[in-house]
Amino acid sequence: MQFNYKYSGRSSIKNGAGNTGVSLMPDTLREPTFFVGSLSDKIPFREAISALHDIVVADFKFKPSDKTNYKAWLKEQEGLWLAEAMKGSDGLEQKIKQVQSELAGLQKERHKITGPFYTARSKYYSYLRKRDYAAWYVLDPVITVHPDQVFFECFSKDESVYGKLSCGYDVFKHISDFKCGTTNIDYSELLYDEFQKIRSYKTTDFSIDPGGFDVQTEGEAAYREVKIDLPDSWVRGFLQVSSAMTFNQVSFDLHPVDFGNFLFILKRNKERRGPRSIRYVLEPGKPVKAIFEPWNYEVICRKSIYEGSKAREIRVWGRRRLALMERVLPVARKISVRLLGNGMPSFYIADIGDMKFTMGLSGWTANDWTQVGNFDLLSPKGDVPQTTMQQIYLKLREDWLNTPEKLASQLELENKVVYSALRKFTQAGKVVYDLANKVYRIRELKRGGIDLDTLRFSSEVEKKGFELAQSGKAEQIKVKIRNGVKVLTGRIDGEQTELLIDKDERIIGGKCSCSYYFQNKLMKGPCEHMVALQILARQD
Repeated sequence: MQFNYKYSGRSSIKNGAGNTGVSLMPDTLREPTFFVGSLSDKIPFREAISALHDIVVADFKFKPSDKTNYKAWLKEQEGLWLAEAMKGSDGLEQKIKQVQSELAGLQKERHKITGPFYTARSKYYSYLRKRDYAAWYVLDPVITVHPDQVFFECFSKDESVYGKLSCGYDVFKHISDFKCGTTNIDYSELLYDEFQKIRSYKTTDFSIDPGGFDVQTEGEAAYREVKIDLPDSWVRGFLQVSSAMTFNQVSFDLHPVDFGNFLFILKRNKERRGPRSIRYVLEPGKPVKAIFEPWNYEVICRKSIYEGSKAREIRVWGRRRLALMERVLPVARKISVRLLGNGMPSFYIADIGDMKFTMGLSGWTANDWTQVGNFDLLSPKGDVPQTTMQQIYLKLREDWLNTPEKLASQLELENKVVYSALRKFTQAGKVVYDLANKVYRIRELKRGGIDLDTLRFSSEVEKKGFELAQSGKAEQIKVKIRNGVKVLTGRIDGEQTELLIDKDERIIGGKCSCSYYFQNKLMKGPCEHMVALQILARQD
């Protein structure tokens, strides 16, 4: 998939003695989207937007050591070691010294010849990183203007961390003009450096430059076009995040001091064996307790009381990624934690007054949002007529944000129909789920229309499940209702499969005798047999 961007210039910050002007250049190929105002909460905004940058550049995946130079040195030494072992031979030791002397001279000459090349290459990479950061990143950040807020979204470099910064309009003062919509902004490394110069005593003007949309014939050369080959997985990552946000969650609030203690332990200790997890021990009415394995260090969060009604114990992995929120801690009032279960994704929402900083972590670092997780398969299923899809989308577009229940009530539709439609819109990059406010919002990643044919299968697992459902390799399909939960059972391609589905047609549990479920449970979403069982039960 190819995304074309066209900017009227470069985003910039102009710093003066008493004024700072932030101008973000939008993509001129999209529908006009702009915003002009003055920042009120300057320092919190600076820290939050910087934390978002930390997410963009983050890469926590394991990288094996580069042993190229060591292997080259080892190859050179093999001959020397062999010669040293044969020093006893007459006259051989003198020959070895002569050869070693000649080899040292050749190596010195080689470094003299190749040195300027490596120096120039290093300078070029440094220049490229500072002047053309698009060559180092796949995408520019996505920014959306809504009637009640402006929000930025991004993924980390390893695609295991989702970041979102939403700014309510009370963050700004003297808002002069805005138009709702979504656009990409030109965001360079130099712009990040300039953000660090924002000060509380300076008036800071913030704008998504509306001038970028002026119709011009002269000066067309001033526009800068960027064409980026975008994998479908990036769009799919947004689907996974929004789908995971809608699951049943265990919620509690952490005081920033308690969260800071988590980071203190991780900085002071280095794990050399597993398990590398945080075990949250939650008891109603008591302080939240976090146990850091494998050291079994306990942190009693005295300022954070668990207010749930049921005792829980949940383990999460990929904890080093929590350090990405370090910059927002001094300006945050609290950190709301949302856990989906053992080894499942987790969300951390920093309350910064009229700003909310959301960080979504996949189950563990290697299990990134875009490639491995199939959480969208746990969302409501069902074919929705295209006319109904358009009806739901247009209704949502009227106010730009709404809840599925209100949409269903206003349009006189079933909840599961609206959920299925919103899932497809999310997969198309048209809609995003706002976890902090629990509403769906219009957010169009793509400029083109919705092509429903391309949305049929979001992953290879779903495709295989559909093929199994059509293959006739299913038998003993049964549907029962147990305590208000729909229980589906059947034998799919020789595997005994069971699914638990709630009233909104979402998968809340299940099991299968296949190897995929044995290895992953539901941590990577349902297996192909579960998908086939759900399709067949719906048809019956």
